[in-house]
Amino acid sequence: MVNQHSENLLKTQLENAPVEDYIFNWFDWFCLWYPPGWLIIFNRHWQHYHTDSDGWNWFEYGLFLIPGGFYLALLSRWLRLGFRSPRTEVSEFDPKYQQAFGKEVLAPIVKYYFRGELQQVENLPQTGPLIVAMNHAGMSFPWDFLALGYLLSEARGWVVQPVANSALFEHPWMIWWLPPKWSQVLGGVRAELDDYEAVTAQGKIVLYAPEGIRGPRKGWRRRYQLEKFDVSFVKLSDRYQIPILPVVCIGSESLHPWAVNVKKLQRLVKLPFLPISPLMLALILFPSMGVWAMRTRLHYFIQPLEPAELHNYSNKGHKVIYRQAQQLREKLQIKINQLLK
Repeated sequence: MVNQHSENLLKTQLENAPVEDYIFNWFDWFCLWYPPGWLIIFNRHWQHYHTDSDGWNWFEYGLFLIPGGFYLALLSRWLRLGFRSPRTEVSEFDPKYQQAFGKEVLAPIVKYYFRGELQQVENLPQTGPLIVAMNHAGMSFPWDFLALGYLLSEARGWVVQPVANSALFEHPWMIWWLPPKWSQVLGGVRAELDDYEAVTAQGKIVLYAPEGIRGPRKGWRRRYQLEKFDVSFVKLSDRYQIPILPVVCIGSESLHPWAVNVKKLQRLVKLPFLPISPLMLALILFPSMGVWAMRTRLHYFIQPLEPAELHNYSNKGHKVIYRQAQQLREKLQIKINQLLK
C-alpha cells in the first residue's frame, strides 16, 4: 500500500510539473512550408504538453511527407493500437493550452503564412462579453476563425472561444488526424444551440459565423456573397444583453480557391462540405494536407459595435429578430463590396 501510494504521488507530481515552452524549430518551419507537414506541427505541439500514447510517432510522421505515405502511416498506427481507433476522450477547455498554442504555433502561421492583420482596431472594445460575428468561408480547415481568435487575443489579451461544426469534434477523420480532445481543449464550442447558449450565458467572448456552414459550403463561384444569417446570435445577444461585434474578413475565400462542393459525396462521407478542386490530386496523395490551406492575406476589418437591444427579449417576435439579422447581413455585404473595390 505504501509503495502504491508513493507511485501515485510521483505520477501526480510528474503530471503537474511545469513543462518548458514549445520551441518552433527548423523542422517545424520545414513542415510549415511543406504542406503535408502541417498535421505534424499540430500533433507535435500537443504531444509536447500531453501524454498521448495513442498519438502518431516519428516513423509515421516521416511517412506523412512522401506521396501516399499517409496511408502507410495510418496502417502502422492502427496495427500499433491493436486494430482499434484512438481513444475518444472528452476534456474541458484549457485556456493555458490555448494561449500556448496561439503563441507557439498560430503566431508563426498567422504572421508569416497567412499574414493576418486587424484593421480598424479603434472599434475593438477593451473587454467582453461579446459575440464576434464574422463571414466564414474558404471551404477548408477553419483558418479564418483560428487566425482571428489569435489576433484578438494578441490585441486585447482576450480568451476567445469559436463555435464550430460538430464534425470538427467527432468525425472519424478528425479523430485520426488530430488528438481526439484537441478541439475541446482549444476552446471549441459545438454549433448546437444548448452548447452555444451555455457559453454565451457565462459571459465569454464567442466567435460565431452567422451564415453557419452555408458560408464555407457555397463554393468559389459565390465567393464574398453572404448567405442568409441564422438568428440564434441575435436571440442570444438580446437575451443575455451581450453586444455583437461584426467583423469582415477579406482573403478567406482564397484559402481553397476554385473549389465546388459535391453534395452527394459530402453526405456520403458525413462531412459539412467536401471541396473538389484542382488541389484534390495533391490531397489524395497527401491526406495530411486536410488541415492545410493556400497562402493568402487574411485582413480583418472590425466594424462598429452593435449594442444589445435594451427592451425585453420576450416581446420580440421571430420576424423582428429575423429582420434584424438580415439587416446586419446587408450592412456587412455592402462593406465587403466596398473593400473589394
